[in-house]
Amino acid sequence: MPGYEVYNDSGVEWIGEIPAHWEIVNLGALLKPISIKNKPHLSLLSITREKGVIERDMDNQEENHNYIPDDLSNYKCLQKGQFGMNKMKAWQGSYGVSEYTGIISPAYYVFSFNKEIDPNYFNIAIRSRLYISFFGCASDGVRIGQWDLSKTRMKTIPFLIPSSGEQTAIANFLDCKITKIDQTIAIKEKQILLLKERKQILIQNAITKGLDPDVPMRDSGVEWIGKIPYHWEVKRLRLIGTTQNGISAEADYFGSGHPFVSYSDVYNCRELPCLVKGLAKSSTRDRLQYSVKRGDVLFTRTSETAEEIGFPSVCMKTIENSTFAGFLIRFRPKPNYLEPGFSKYYFCSNMLRAYFVGEMNIVTRASLSQELLKALPVLLPPLKEQLAIYNHIQTQSTKIDKAITIQEQMIEKLKEYKATLINSAVTGKIKVPDTGKKKSKEAHGQPNQ
Repeated sequence: MPGYEVYNDSGVEWIGEIPAHWEIVNLGALLKPISIKNKPHLSLLSITREKGVIERDMDNQEENHNYIPDDLSNYKCLQKGQFGMNKMKAWQGSYGVSEYTGIISPAYYVFSFNKEIDPNYFNIAIRSRLYISFFGCASDGVRIGQWDLSKTRMKTIPFLIPSSGEQTAIANFLDCKITKIDQTIAIKEKQILLLKERKQILIQNAITKGLDPDVPMRDSGVEWIGKIPYHWEVKRLRLIGTTQNGISAEADYFGSGHPFVSYSDVYNCRELPCLVKGLAKSSTRDRLQYSVKRGDVLFTRTSETAEEIGFPSVCMKTIENSTFAGFLIRFRPKPNYLEPGFSKYYFCSNMLRAYFVGEMNIVTRASLSQELLKALPVLLPPLKEQLAIYNHIQTQSTKIDKAITIQEQMIEKLKEYKATLINSAVTGKIKVPDTGKKKSKEAHGQPNQ
């Protein structure tokens, strides 16, 4: 796509050259801070990194983890066409021009515009990767995940203003392109979900029905498992191995010494890493009692939510001289009951996740007891068949994982193209075609005062 005929140096290293007729102003000259309160009857709005300003879904528990007071009279009014910002997360891009009129947290900033500007153009430009980096430089870290925006430094952030017609053309052009890119990304994300579902069905069928479609079946005696091959056994976990909670110690016990398997090693990996980063000053007795050997299955034992309990990780190779964390339970199978590879897929199956989450709902705190774990039904094909099932799942899963990786890589390329296209358009590196469409939003010009 061609550029403009004449460029001038913007005087800002990160921006570089800009079209000669474009204006460059500081945000302090463009934005006017306002604070209107006592509007508790208006709808609650949220300001997110992904979408900017959105209407708050009061029925969505995940979205409403922040405390909402009974008295909302202190909340700030954010009108349609005004610019709202979460000052603690501006460095992540949590800001935008609102398409709604509502109220936001009193800790947030609200601005109207001092100059005539297309709000859609401003929203697209200010939420581009280039400007997000400016807000990062204008923020100071106060704690993990939250940086406080300096209002003084924010006012010095430069902003490029093309002519009124160009603003509309750029906004319309990018709206069209972004919509098409986002639609393509959504299709690929759906394909990834379908591939993941296919993988889970593959695992579920293999670990409950085996590989022979003609094998005689019988009732397993467990409602949520259903029918299984006639020659398979079903035993409670307590009958085929032992359980052991991990080691608990003071803080100075950790940081040096021998290998230590942490909660995150188990929660994040269905197969334990051969080399773990954690270290502990374990004694010889500790390393005997809390050892981690090939075939062991470690489960997450306690967490803030039931959904994070019972996540398994299988040890495929003994981790010498190691111990494991107190927030974990180790299940050690007796000889000749379970192949480690079969355990890897059996214990991480969706039906077992549903079992753990369902049982956790009846306890007062999110904690997996040894008694509950011992009551878990375990399907036991012959060892040779377990190995065949593992190899089959590995082979087919590898193919599915490769297909997922390809889709994920394509999504990343599309996101990179989208970010580059936006940056190029809002800094004048490319000249977008004049589509001749109407103004991109009703609120072109001076917004609500």
